[in-house]
Amino acid sequence: MSEDILRLEPQEVWKYFYSLTKVPRPSGHEEKVRSFIADFGKNLGLETTVDDIGNIVIRKPAVTGLESREGVVLQAHLDMVPQKNGNTDHDFEHDPIEAVIDGDWVRADGTTLGADNGIGVAAAMAVLASTTLVHGPIEALFTCEEETGMTGAFGLKAGQLRGGILMNLDSEDEGELFIGCAGGLEVTVILDYDKRPVPEGHAGFMIGVSGLKGGHSGMDIHLGRGNANKIMNRLLYYGHERHGLKLASIEGGTLRNAIPRESKATVVVPAEQSRCFLDELAMFSQIVQRELAVVDSGLRVITVPVETPEYIIENSVVSRFLHMFYALPDGVMRMSDEVPGLVETSNNLAVVASCDGALKVECLLRSSVDSARDDLGIMIRSVARLAGAEPVLSGSYPGWKPDPESTILKSMRDVYKAKFGKAPEIKAVHAGLECGIIGSTYPGLDMISFGPTIRYPHSPDEKVHIASVGKFWNFLVEALRNVPEV
Repeated sequence: MSEDILRLEPQEVWKYFYSLTKVPRPSGHEEKVRSFIADFGKNLGLETTVDDIGNIVIRKPAVTGLESREGVVLQAHLDMVPQKNGNTDHDFEHDPIEAVIDGDWVRADGTTLGADNGIGVAAAMAVLASTTLVHGPIEALFTCEEETGMTGAFGLKAGQLRGGILMNLDSEDEGELFIGCAGGLEVTVILDYDKRPVPEGHAGFMIGVSGLKGGHSGMDIHLGRGNANKIMNRLLYYGHERHGLKLASIEGGTLRNAIPRESKATVVVPAEQSRCFLDELAMFSQIVQRELAVVDSGLRVITVPVETPEYIIENSVVSRFLHMFYALPDGVMRMSDEVPGLVETSNNLAVVASCDGALKVECLLRSSVDSARDDLGIMIRSVARLAGAEPVLSGSYPGWKPDPESTILKSMRDVYKAKFGKAPEIKAVHAGLECGIIGSTYPGLDMISFGPTIRYPHSPDEKVHIASVGKFWNFLVEALRNVPEV
């Protein structure tokens, strides 16, 4: 990693972000970063607690004279999304992130950067470590496993926090203050299958879909980017209907909250159909490439001969699966009537896999309207049941209803305008910020979310805008200085 990052401004934030890149922290494997943050708090002599679920709370007293200010909870999550390019050799559980300066941005070398939410964590650390900032009582809440189900937010117990204001440092557009977010629901669909021997006279092929941009399934779902799983299903369906294609295995996508960028499948087709199958599949691939030429021009589809697999998946199950997947909704279902430009309800067909005698589909539904979220879940369940599967709906979490009269919103809006000469944009976001969950445990908590400009989170193209980190930090410092009294 280039240590030039340590010379970026504000140095007090970048030095902690640099240190975080050296600590492996993929979702579900946060032991090292948890120890790192807990030791950081203790070494500062601050009250530091780690709860049973793995959240960390570090408390810092108010500076002299500001003890009567409302207590502020600075909240960020410890984990990062572990995504890498297919040709990148990286072990997220052991290897540091190789971050580089690229013009006005910091990005990683072939992997996710972890600016989501590493910049927020680094900013909270800088506040805790500072001996010059002016602020009232501070609590830093570092939650765990946000990216894989918001485990830390769900596990946070009443009484752990004392402050009356929560500043979530996990938004991705500098100059915007977020006062609401979508809730979510996870759906898993499983079709059991039996293995069958490969019929005589069949040739094996590997089909690969790659080169898509992917992205965050909440922030980027409205951009119309290609879903590798949907594209793969179209190709398989075409081959199955036209050329007797039989499926041996499939694997696409890795995380529920990342739009799938890659998918691969091993198939067999009758040998006498092979040439025609390859020619027509190439032609059909070009059709899909033209469809996505504007929004996802990097799409690549390859088909290469492979050894005939040991077995295939029962063909009747494959047929039901392909029809089911074709019918499952993906992308934006409805735009918000109240907030122009905001997605209300969406679904991400995130993960497809064949393993241990089961074809599995994992979805993440989002909506700012709980009833619409539940209705979409029933729609997916109904389609799955028609295919003979019994889906599991789980992990439901509430949205965060905007409060335009929020005290901290008014304070921070005034601070931003005074400092930067323009008013910030006030928005809600189609993503599952932890605010909704935390707010359900702490009703009455005055919440706001903001952050620097981050692009392409949850993908190896993730990058953070350098200058926006400086504005984010300066705004945070001034906002803390101006927190209202209790």
